Amino acid sequence: MTSTTTTSKMANAIRALAMDAVQKANSGHPGMPMGMADIAVALWSKHYRHNPLNPKWINRDRFLLSNGHGSMLHYALLHLTGYDLPMDELRNFRQMHSKTPGHPEVDVTPGIETTTGPLGQGISNAVGMALAEKLLAAEFNRPGHAVVDHNTYVFMGDGCMMEGISHEACALAGTLRLSKLIAVWDDNGISIDGHVEGWFTDDTPKRFEAYGWNVIRAVDGHNVAALDAAFAAARKSDKPTLICARTVIGKGSPNMQGTHNVHGAALGDKEIAAVREALGWTSPAFEIPADVYTAWDAKEQGAALEREWDAGFKAYTAAFPEQAAELLRRMKGELPANFQQTLDAYIATCVEKQETIATRKASQNAIQALAPALPEFLGGSADLTSSNLTNWKECVAVRADQWGNHINYGVREFGMSAIMNGIALHGGHIPFGATFLTFSDYSRNALRMAALMKIRTLFVFTHDSIGLGEDGPTHQSVEQISSMRLIPNLDNWRPCDTVESAAAWGAAVARRNGPSTLIFSRQNLPFQQRSAAQIADIQRGGYVLKDVADAKAILIATGSEIELAVKAADALAAEGIAVRVVSMPSTDVFDRQDATYKASVLTKGVPRVAVEAGVTGFWYKYVGLEGKVIGIDTFGESAPAPVLFKHFGFTVENVVAAVKSTLA
Repeated sequence: MTSTTTTSKMANAIRALAMDAVQKANSGHPGMPMGMADIAVALWSKHYRHNPLNPKWINRDRFLLSNGHGSMLHYALLHLTGYDLPMDELRNFRQMHSKTPGHPEVDVTPGIETTTGPLGQGISNAVGMALAEKLLAAEFNRPGHAVVDHNTYVFMGDGCMMEGISHEACALAGTLRLSKLIAVWDDNGISIDGHVEGWFTDDTPKRFEAYGWNVIRAVDGHNVAALDAAFAAARKSDKPTLICARTVIGKGSPNMQGTHNVHGAALGDKEIAAVREALGWTSPAFEIPADVYTAWDAKEQGAALEREWDAGFKAYTAAFPEQAAELLRRMKGELPANFQQTLDAYIATCVEKQETIATRKASQNAIQALAPALPEFLGGSADLTSSNLTNWKECVAVRADQWGNHINYGVREFGMSAIMNGIALHGGHIPFGATFLTFSDYSRNALRMAALMKIRTLFVFTHDSIGLGEDGPTHQSVEQISSMRLIPNLDNWRPCDTVESAAAWGAAVARRNGPSTLIFSRQNLPFQQRSAAQIADIQRGGYVLKDVADAKAILIATGSEIELAVKAADALAAEGIAVRVVSMPSTDVFDRQDATYKASVLTKGVPRVAVEAGVTGFWYKYVGLEGKVIGIDTFGESAPAPVLFKHFGFTVENVVAAVKSTLA
């Protein structure tokens, strides 16, 4: 049993490292790490199952710091317990290329499970991780073989509680009874502006009880024994648990604790000296006594935990070899050997059928074709399944008491997107979820975080333009596609027919270093004829769909506007004007191609006209200031789609006139 004196030293080591690192950087947030240090001791020394020597051990518990501004808490824990995070990295807190950035970043620091900072997303990622664990356990575990069996722990503050996304994600967690999700609320009553009672008076425990959570109230956040008991009780619950821990922000700072002054600024040399005296901490900055290192060291215990699991997995492999191999494949993120063959066969079917259908339906057909080859598919929709068409014939709805592979997220677009990020981070599934394109704005910060983390999350958006018709400007996406193209490392696909839709799905699934959006129409779009070489070039993001000898102009289009571009090219050909048509379903992917290929598609010196039912500004990077863009720089109108396209100038005559104007 760890003595009170020892646990006090362990907590004070966190406090010292936090205040010293922030002081050296002259930047950061010492208050939360100092306030939550005792909670960290209770969890990490008594309950948290991990192996510092193998941060990617499959059956490790997951720990997420949703209040990521307090990153020094996490860095201190990783260093003290034995991860590959030497003291020099703590000295370089918040410095260029260090492993200790201002907010935790996955794949930068060993042991960090997700990138946090935007408040509320960490707890939402945690919901996704706990859901992934529950679904994998239901799918792979067998009697006597619990090979997937771990908890997800998350620390969160008042800011996370106030963010709307926490309501979305935590409500779903309660409904699905994610019993291995354990969250700790750092109830310190302080935010950046000061004492929160002027703007945050929610009855948080009642709120979470209403969600269906197990709530452990009024735990002394500085009493390690009480916290230990709370974690033990939480692990026995059949519901997700919220531990409400009352803490003092900046605990140990004689003159600043309990105030917003300690939240986000260095304490200063004088106050740091006072903290050392108050805590009885005599070690100089960035020095930890040997007995404290010994108390924290988790390497031996972690290795033993993994060896125990390895032995159990060896027995599981002997009894269930196919399931064991499948679990390992999926956790590695590798695609099945027959994936490409399945995709190619389905594209061949699309070519044979030559269907004129909405690309949202083409998307559903692609899902239906790929799902049998992708047991890791985990689909869903934010209450729009019948419109987004993300379900397939064999899919099973996820319920609290039922394994499934299709999630009804409810009207929770932001929560859905961040939960999917957590699922992707956990491993074992390829998550995709859908809503209308106009609601991508609700999801935007989660899209950005997926791109920053370079994870395989698939965001499906349907009803992509004025083509949705009578619902009017509130639902007609004008600026969303262009704005998403501004997010680094996010591949955006807007296909024009069944073949491009299938190719887009294939590219998104195969991509392992970032997320993708798949953007589909409500209205029917015609099949476009292509050669095998052209089909292969779809994966390049942009390609020549309709070529001519000695083209006088180039028409560039995406999605539903490809049909218009082809018709305009035909009309121009009838007048003796040769025009090439370029389909560019993904500008992001096209931009990554080599200069030779791009020049072969967009020939230098040939005038260009871009056509897309959205804002025009983005397209000048391709057509140049001398080129033309046919788009929409106002909001839409409520009317049938054909009326709208004509009203906004998406007609053959207007495209022909635009091309001619570039040749004048």
